[in-house]
Amino acid sequence: MRFPMSANKIEELIMHAIDKGINYFDTAWIYPGNEEALGSVLYKNNVRYKVLIATKLPLIMLKPSKDNVIDFDKYFNQSLERLKTDYIDYYLMHMVTDMDQWKKMKEAGIESWLAQKKKSGQIKHVGFSYHGSGSEFLKVLDDYNWELAMIQYNYFDENFQAGVKGLKAAAAKMPVIVMEPLLGGKLASGLPKDAVKIFKDADPKTSPAGWALNWLWNQSEVTSVLSGMNHMDQLEENISLSEAASIGMLDDSKKEIYKKVLECVNRSCKVRCTGCNYCMPCPVGVNIPGCFTSYNSRYSMGYVEGMKQYVMSTGLMSEKSGSPVLCINCGKCEPQCPQSISIVKELNTVRKKMEPWFIKFVGVCARAFLGKKRKKK
Repeated sequence: MRFPMSANKIEELIMHAIDKGINYFDTAWIYPGNEEALGSVLYKNNVRYKVLIATKLPLIMLKPSKDNVIDFDKYFNQSLERLKTDYIDYYLMHMVTDMDQWKKMKEAGIESWLAQKKKSGQIKHVGFSYHGSGSEFLKVLDDYNWELAMIQYNYFDENFQAGVKGLKAAAAKMPVIVMEPLLGGKLASGLPKDAVKIFKDADPKTSPAGWALNWLWNQSEVTSVLSGMNHMDQLEENISLSEAASIGMLDDSKKEIYKKVLECVNRSCKVRCTGCNYCMPCPVGVNIPGCFTSYNSRYSMGYVEGMKQYVMSTGLMSEKSGSPVLCINCGKCEPQCPQSISIVKELNTVRKKMEPWFIKFVGVCARAFLGKKRKKK
């Protein structure tokens, strides 16, 4: 999901990862261009046999016909074509939110369809990625013979969504893959300065990202960690960290460091947005993730940095606005949010805090100077 734009850089990253022993690659139908990028590199270099591919069926895109029939093949076949392969190692139900959603899939024949695909060898293993409450996770977990579970989990989200309880329950039955280990990058480069200092004082050689990943690798229930890497230095750091990691590597004194960092983070973070973009596109053009990221940065990184991000992400100086002012309270974004954020309410707060009259005035003046006149709707 977080590949760089350059095809050459993507190939360099993937091939270096494979050469270093990384063999599990996660993608999804809904990640723009991601399946194609991965498939092209694997096909070009003839290394498909060296890796395990996990991709996902986009449940939010599935629309049943009048007789409650869903064309599951449509998305599955597109994934095969994009990935240039004839089988998927781990096929996941993407973004399962609760038992009711899974029941609807069952009523539409998902179980028999999956059985046919497994029998033909086109799907090796079936799993699900989860974005809902802890209680619903346990229901879904026990309702099908899943072979892999993917949950959001990190030291900031220990008791969020499936949480540690769900992790342990799933791990007793199957491999568990952790997504959002760095909370969309927030735990790597978006921590408050005081929190960064706590980590640095405890171990100057380990980055905040390293601390976050080590927290996960310390736990025996975590099978693998999905850390999105878009630069070679990130890949090299993650490889180095993983090679040095081991279960039970954190003693009580190091665990105490995380508690202190959490105290700092909880004081500054206003909206628990990870920037996954599932809420997008907004029908009126609000840059929802950008608004929340800059709003949080105002409190974690300072007012100037937060406002700079806000100006860039909302197009304050451009013809097209992404400001929360545009929000019409339609609420279409909220059911898609994996974090269950009250987006409409939070956008209203962001608007009040990030767009005082003088900021709006600066925007008007800047657009006038740049000749960026906005069209009236």
